[in-house]
Amino acid sequence: MSNGLPAMHQAHLQQIECLLALAEELHFGRTAQRLGCSQSRVSQLIAALETRIGARLVERTSRRVRLTRVGAQFVKEVRPAYRTLLRTFDRARDRAMRGAVEELRIGFTGMVYEEITSTFRALREQHGVAVHTHDLPVGSPFTAVIDGEVDAVIAELPVHETELTVGFRFPPQDQFIVLSAGHPLAGREAVDLEGLADFDLLHRIGDAPGYWKAARTPPATPSGAPIPSTAGIMTIQQGMALVASGHHAMLACRPLTEYHARTDLRYIPVRGLEATSRLGLVWRSGRTSPPLAALADLLERASRPEAETAVQVAV
Repeated sequence: MSNGLPAMHQAHLQQIECLLALAEELHFGRTAQRLGCSQSRVSQLIAALETRIGARLVERTSRRVRLTRVGAQFVKEVRPAYRTLLRTFDRARDRAMRGAVEELRIGFTGMVYEEITSTFRALREQHGVAVHTHDLPVGSPFTAVIDGEVDAVIAELPVHETELTVGFRFPPQDQFIVLSAGHPLAGREAVDLEGLADFDLLHRIGDAPGYWKAARTPPATPSGAPIPSTAGIMTIQQGMALVASGHHAMLACRPLTEYHARTDLRYIPVRGLEATSRLGLVWRSGRTSPPLAALADLLERASRPEAETAVQVAV
């Protein structure tokens, strides 16, 4: 390996890489092929790591290879840090190739439109920060940012987790119910909250908090009538396809209806949910950085009434 680390630390990293590969292959020969070295080199690296730790990590017989209890626990604890280190090297190389000083990893649970990408361009031009976008499941808006896989996420509010901070709130948006053009109720001019009980609403699949899922797909009307929801989705595209089939409905905000005009779908305003769909730029509490603050500031300026175009993201 050649990564610019001091020789001692480079050797330690090779040992960890070897153990992680062996933990997956459970075969010294396959591990050697995977790493491009000899089996004896694999044995040397594992033995050196065991010496450093002071315990056996691998048990090897003529018939099988397996991790010891200490080895299995060590692999479990070191694998996330190793992957994070590899991502750090990859990002550094990408920045060097693009000429950007810094970068932000921004997750999205929906569509990214040209208004938001123009803000990303301004962030790079004015602050030298490049943005990498990551698609996230619509039902798991916060896991990636909590786990550090992204620096921030643009997701629907509310957010009640204390470990998360809302750095910017997008302008509120009206909500619509999306129906197949052939749906028996597609001719309505509007739907009130009690009328939602007439539809089988799609819900988000994922590990989002219960309060967040209930805000996306209400379980009942104000009077207590249950709102059916027999199917879930992991992407907006999947939801649109299911709605077009004629068996389901979906709640969506205004920008999505404007950017996705389709002859096979109808978008009907929901009275009582006006201006209740709102997005936020969310990051880990205590992890505010100059690039994130700069992005929030650019979004704030772009969303002011005097701005030529408000920044909108539809989910």
